[in-house]
Amino acid sequence: MDIRVLRYFVTIAEELNFSHAAARLHVSQPALSRQIAELESQLGTKLFVRGNRQIQLTQDGYYLQEQANEILKLVDKTTFNLQKQDTISGVLDIGAGESIALRPMMTAIQKVIYQNPEIKVNIHSGDSLNTLAELDSGVLEFSAMMGDKKYENYHSLKFPAVNHWGVLMRKDEQIASLDEISPTDLVGRPLITSRQSQTSEFFEEWSHGLSLQYNYIGTYNLIFNAMLLVETGACMALTYESLIDTTNTELVFKRLSPSLTEGASLIWSKKRKLPEAGQLFIEQLKKELE
Repeated sequence: MDIRVLRYFVTIAEELNFSHAAARLHVSQPALSRQIAELESQLGTKLFVRGNRQIQLTQDGYYLQEQANEILKLVDKTTFNLQKQDTISGVLDIGAGESIALRPMMTAIQKVIYQNPEIKVNIHSGDSLNTLAELDSGVLEFSAMMGDKKYENYHSLKFPAVNHWGVLMRKDEQIASLDEISPTDLVGRPLITSRQSQTSEFFEEWSHGLSLQYNYIGTYNLIFNAMLLVETGACMALTYESLIDTTNTELVFKRLSPSLTEGASLIWSKKRKLPEAGQLFIEQLKKELE
């Protein structure tokens, strides 16, 4: 597939209108329609359902849009990293969960981009399930992973701080007055927790099986939106300490007891050579961790 035609396709998929897409791309509408017709013929499938005034993506069209966005990110990133050879440039694409343990990483980023203004950084917030897939595909160069799992097929650096699990809740909750929250305190209560933690036996082990009686109403992958739901009184959130500032709010955070902690580490592929910007970042991060 031609990269130029993929860009055409993505623009049309965003606009859902050939005229508007042609204007954005500075090409004629007939030429644009012809390129897409040739792409559909090449792929042997319809990418759009064409109506009188508007078009819609087919199922194959949605799939191609998702894949094309990833392909174009890699093309643009590779081009950027290979240009401006007279200075150190490039893009640091880093996936990360939410954790105060990542402060040394942020300090390393600050020093690298301060010393090398041509280096840019993209921080992709999300859980480990998403960022690991993007790391393997090459969209990300690094991923900050929460938990103590060993990643044998990756280089890794462990952060010294640990994350303390606890409960974020409204101050008027019945258990909000407790100093710490035990497994029995959560039985039957509406809870929301991270998608990653619910797919493991993490809380089941901590609660000695009592978590099977917990009322999980759903999951989150970023705590801020979960916090907004907690504010309504719909549920309490299992989350890391210090991610939400409860000062001057109607919320309170209480740690779990017995204490439940997780570490964090940065990983990157053993199969791909890091670009210069990535090497500088790792060197600086190692200094911070020393």
